[in-house]
Amino acid sequence: MEASRARLCEEYKEVQREKAVDHDIQLVSDDFNIFKWTGLTETPYEGGIFQLAFSVPEQYPLQPPQVRFLTKIFHPNVHFKLWMFREICLDILKNAWNPAWTLVLVMVFTLTDCSFCTGNLLRSGDIRGYQSMARMYTRLAASAKKG
Repeated sequence: MEASRARLCEEYKEVQREKAVDHDIQLVSDDFNIFKWTGLTETPYEGGIFQLAFSVPEQYPLQPPQVRFLTKIFHPNVHFKLWMFREICLDILKNAWNPAWTLVLVMVFTLTDCSFCTGNLLRSGDIRGYQSMARMYTRLAASAKKG
């Protein structure tokens, strides 16, 4: 557990250094529990802001974190049948985990790598339909509050 805590402290320092460089991805550690993190990102989804919850096991980095979207999202990496639970379907969070990866990389993979779990619209080539659904869910669940 001490090795996991030390690794997470190093990742926290790295996140703080990179915060000034990359404003699109933010990772915040819970004030009271270094094993709980929240990720925020602005994505190509029409300016939506999506929040992710990280639960880091004590065996981290030997075991992957559990990650799920807190914001409803229509995305090929989110299991659509379980979309209300916002379960992310990526092999890197299951059997293809690599201890060299960091929480920031998990966020990047989650939001950009669509090769592991593609939706029916993308599989059938309906890009227009996919983009329409993504825009709709973004407006409903992830748009920044105005006013």
